[in-house]
Amino acid sequence: MGHYILVLLDENRLERIKGSDVENNIKAMFGGELKCIEVNVPEELSQKILKTFDTARIDARGAITDLPVAFMREFFNQIAEKKSIGPEVIEATLAKADQIKELAAKESEYLPPPDIQI
Repeated sequence: MGHYILVLLDENRLERIKGSDVENNIKAMFGGELKCIEVNVPEELSQKILKTFDTARIDARGAITDLPVAFMREFFNQIAEKKSIGPEVIEATLAKADQIKELAAKESEYLPPPDIQI
């Protein structure tokens, strides 16, 4: 049994995946107020994520949650770059685990506000 990672999408992220096959996997949440992608994670990669990031948990829905912001940022970058939500994006993200852990350590000290252009 595998799990999934929920990736929330804002306008900038939607623009980065526009025209790709990833667009076909967008789901609406909360009556369409939020858009997201559910990325299926095979069991072996789920276990690797849980072992690599000690804050990661699997919730009652089977979603992998409590991942560092740096992980989620890199995960989406891989989705946008590869135009895919297959296992290769998870593997590419995990390949950068050391960098992600360094950034995640800084998150616990100070989590900067998002860069929002008004």
